[in-house]
Amino acid sequence: MCTFSSSHSHRPSTTPFNSHQPNTNTHLTSLLQTHPLYPLTTARLSLQFKEKILCLEIMGVDAGKALSQNPALTTASMESIQSIISFLLSKDIQHKDIPRIISMCPKILTSDINAQLDPVFDFLSQDLKVPDHSFRKVINKCPYLLTASVVDQLKPTLFYLRRFGLKDLKALAYQEPVLLVSSVEKSLIPKLRYLESLGFSKDEVKDMVLRCPSLLTFNIEVNFRPKFEYLVGEMGKKLKELKEFPQYFSFSLENRIKPRHMEVLQSGINLPLSLMLKSTDQEFRELIEQGVGDTH
Repeated sequence: MCTFSSSHSHRPSTTPFNSHQPNTNTHLTSLLQTHPLYPLTTARLSLQFKEKILCLEIMGVDAGKALSQNPALTTASMESIQSIISFLLSKDIQHKDIPRIISMCPKILTSDINAQLDPVFDFLSQDLKVPDHSFRKVINKCPYLLTASVVDQLKPTLFYLRRFGLKDLKALAYQEPVLLVSSVEKSLIPKLRYLESLGFSKDEVKDMVLRCPSLLTFNIEVNFRPKFEYLVGEMGKKLKELKEFPQYFSFSLENRIKPRHMEVLQSGINLPLSLMLKSTDQEFRELIEQGVGDTH
């Protein structure tokens, strides 16, 4: 487990996950004891715990952070950790993906394969119609899927989103899978209500979200509020423009919205939000130079 690298091309073993070669521990012990980090671990730690720490570090995972976020790792066996890595590899996850996935969700390493991980892939396949060869794309987009309960989180949230009107399962799976691990009561509904509080009707909010589902991934205080205040207070825009171009919220306030708004002001022309923000740097420069748009 601790010797793979992103440059290796060997395929995952087809050995059953609960079956291990007799010399696995001896092999790992030998490899770890020759690693330069090994002498730096305190002698008070058990050999198994040393192996665990070094395995995580060699994989590219911050062992201290992983152990603090998932204390159960302290007592997890090397065999169980190896089984989980092998299981992920068998699901088309690549070696190079493992460090990021584990770093984001250390809880994965103490999950039950049959009761927790396998049902997630069944959900992706059966409920979202994700083919096996596309598991990697979805998991890399949102590793938190692997630690979500299918019964308590994924299925109820999918039901809510489909009832709301999000029928494109492909887009949901490949573009916004984070919505599936979001709390309906604590996250999705409050965002919808906030958009309504800006002056939009429920139908208008629904239309905006269906055209731009990523709206439900944005934070109210970090994204919605400051961008709306700038839109109305500094840019003098009306709700109509935001209704027509809800993607406005997906652009960076400091790096995109403000700089381009200032250039538009200095040029004396008036560009629609979509044209001002969606155009490339070169296209935007040409618009400014040519004075394309309504003059103030």
